[in-house]
Amino acid sequence: MGRSRSKRTALPPTERLHPRADDLDLVSTDEVVRRLHQEDEAAVRAVRPALREVARVARAVAEALRAGGRLLYVGAGTSGRLGVLDASECPPTFGASPQQVQAVLAGGRRAMTHAVEGAEDDAETGAASVIRLKVEPRDVVCGISASARTPFVLGALEEARRRGARTVLVCCNRPGPRVRVDHVLLAETGPELVAGSTRLKAGTATKLILNALTTAAFVKLGKVYRGRMVDVRPTNEKLRARATRMVAELTDLTPAAAARLLEQARGEVKVALAMHFTGLSEKEAKRRLKQATLRDLVNTTTTNNNPSS
Repeated sequence: MGRSRSKRTALPPTERLHPRADDLDLVSTDEVVRRLHQEDEAAVRAVRPALREVARVARAVAEALRAGGRLLYVGAGTSGRLGVLDASECPPTFGASPQQVQAVLAGGRRAMTHAVEGAEDDAETGAASVIRLKVEPRDVVCGISASARTPFVLGALEEARRRGARTVLVCCNRPGPRVRVDHVLLAETGPELVAGSTRLKAGTATKLILNALTTAAFVKLGKVYRGRMVDVRPTNEKLRARATRMVAELTDLTPAAAARLLEQARGEVKVALAMHFTGLSEKEAKRRLKQATLRDLVNTTTTNNNPSS
C-alpha cells in the first residue's frame, strides 16, 4: 500500500487522478460537461500568477522581431499543436511574415493529426531542429511542454541556450532543477478530469498564454490600432469587408469612400488610415510607417497641425 501511494505521489500533478473524477463515467452527461467547464475556469485562474512574466516575454519577443529575429515554438503532442496553431494565426491576424513566428512539432507535419510514436522522447532531434533553423542570439525559442519534462523540447531549449538565444518554457508542472531557461511561464493546472489528458485544462491554460504572448508582442509592434487588426491581409471576401469596415469606422468615411481609399492604399488598412490622417501619398505613408507606428504618426501629425496644444 505504501509503495503504491509513493508511486502516485511521484507522478507530476497533470498525471495524477483528479479527486472528482472517480465517478465521471457514472454521472450524467450534463454533469460531465459542468465539471469540464469548472476545470476550464480553473485553467484561467492558473494562468493569472504568470501574467507578469508573460508580459516580460512579450516585450522580449517584440524586441526580437523588431531586430529581425524570430519567435520559434517547439513542442510535442497537444502542446506542440497549440504552438503550430498560434504561429499559423500570426500572418493573417497581424500581417506578420511567416518567418517571424514559426513552430516545430515533434514528428513533423504528420504529428498534427496522428500520434508519432517516440517523437517526443528524442532530445537530439529537438536540438537538431534548432540547428536546422539556424537559431541565433536575436531569436526567442519557446518550448511548450505541459509536463515540463518532454525530451524533444528540453533538447531544443538546451541547444538554443547554447547558441545564445533567449529561451522560454511554457508548462503546467514545475520544471526540475536541471531545466535551464531564461523564462518559465508556469500555469499549475493540476490533475485533469481524465487523468493525463493535458489537451483539457492544461491545453486551455497553454492556449491562453500563447494568445497573450503573441498578441501583446504584436500590439507592442503597432500591429493593432484602437482595438483593430490594422495589418490584416484582406485575402477573401470576409476580410475585405472587415478592412473596409475598419477604415470607415476609424475615419467616419462612408463605406464607399472607405473602399476607394483602401483601393488607393492597395488594400492595406494601415496605409489607408495613415493617408487619411496625415494627407500623405500612398508611397510616403508606407515609407513613414516603416519608421513609426500608426498611432505615433497620427499623434505627430495632430501635434504639428495644432501648435498651441
